[in-house]
Amino acid sequence: MRGLIGWIGAFLAGSAGWWLGAKAGLGIAVVLGAVASGVGLYVGHRWFDQNLK
Repeated sequence: MRGLIGWIGAFLAGSAGWWLGAKAGLGIAVVLGAVASGVGLYVGHRWFDQNLK
């Protein structure tokens, strides 16, 4: 379950990062999407550990 919540967070944050970065260009969209995905994965895992574990 922890992994699923982490990947959902990564998907949502990565999508938002891609959308924001696409306004500036493809390269920025790729970088911002990747960074946001990592942050979303971390936040999802941390949220699970604090609230559901």
